[in-house]
Amino acid sequence: MNAPSLHPDVGALAGLLGTWRGQGAGEYPTIESFTYDEEVTFGHAGKPFLAYRQATVNRATKLPAHAEGGYWRGVGGDRIELVLAHPTGVVELATGTVEPTPTGLRIEFVSTATVGTVTAKDVRALIRHFELDGDVLRYRLEMAAVGQPLTHHLAAELHRA
Repeated sequence: MNAPSLHPDVGALAGLLGTWRGQGAGEYPTIESFTYDEEVTFGHAGKPFLAYRQATVNRATKLPAHAEGGYWRGVGGDRIELVLAHPTGVVELATGTVEPTPTGLRIEFVSTATVGTVTAKDVRALIRHFELDGDVLRYRLEMAAVGQPLTHHLAAELHRA
């Protein structure tokens, strides 16, 4: 059986397909700084979205730290949407853009809604910046949560596995 063709609505994201591994660092005013190992996987089934799965391991404790999963949806032109679930009880919806660069892509998502379970921490907004440069994927994440304004939270550099 042949693999399905990539849907044209996510054609601009083709360079992300596959598995990425690397390291990152996090900080936030309400927690101690930390470093982590990360694995991200992008896949597709011929539909107008990429399946996205992410998991981190704390470098100091060697314990799982965070995971998230969902979809990057192509919605026409340079526009994309993000639908993610976090095990912390938060669901994140975002809208974004993808822009070709000479060596890859520049992608930015801005949350349009964050919804939490009754026991989830209060997350108000997230902004995700990605830069694909050949076989290197870098990202930064800003977050407004637990009474803090939009503040830098995470940055990582991943390499194609």
